[in-house]
Order: sequence, then structure tokens, then C-alpha cells
Amino acid sequence: MRWKLLIAAPLLASAIGAGAVLAIIRFALGSASRVAEPGWPILVNLLLPLASIVFAAVFVYRHTARRRTLQATATALLSILLTLGALLAASYFLAPRASPPTDAPLPNNTT
Repeated sequence: MRWKLLIAAPLLASAIGAGAVLAIIRFALGSASRVAEPGWPILVNLLLPLASIVFAAVFVYRHTARRRTLQATATALLSILLTLGALLAASYFLAPRASPPTDAPLPNNTT
């Protein structure tokens, strides 16, 4: 097996796929709330990671001599997991946070 290829291809595919989705959400749409609207954003946000994963799997399939299908499948599965992980991590870290409470004076309890 070509371990370097099985590590580098999924990492690159997930970085390209997740990076493209995050760039579209951040710069083209302005916010993540517009992604839920029907239309081209949903289609593009699904097709870009899928295209990068398929390209990585085909690349590994064409550049290995033995056990091609096993290595291509492993590349595709690892790319899917890394892409989902990157998107979930980005949604966690880039989510808007609630502002901290202000220092309001406490009410006087005179009982």
C-alpha cells in the first residue's frame, strides 16, 4: 500500500472540499442562515466536497498498482470523515457567541 498517498490525498481533498464550502458561506453568502434557503447554495455546498472526494479517490485508484479498489475506498471514506470533521469543527468555532452579561447592579433585598 502507498501510505503517503492514502494520507495526503484525503487530507488535501477534505481541506479543499471543506474550505470551499466555508469560503462560499463566508464570502458569497455572508452568513450561514442563507444556506438553508433553497437554490444554488445548497447544491454548491453539496457538490464541491463530493467532487473533491471523488477526484481524490480516482487519483489514488489511478496511481496505485495493487489493491486499487481497497485504497480508493479507504481514501473516499477517510475523506468523508475528515470533511465532516472539518465542517463540524468550523461550525463550532465560527458560531456566534452570546455576549457576556453586563455588570448590572444587584437589587437591594431589604426583607
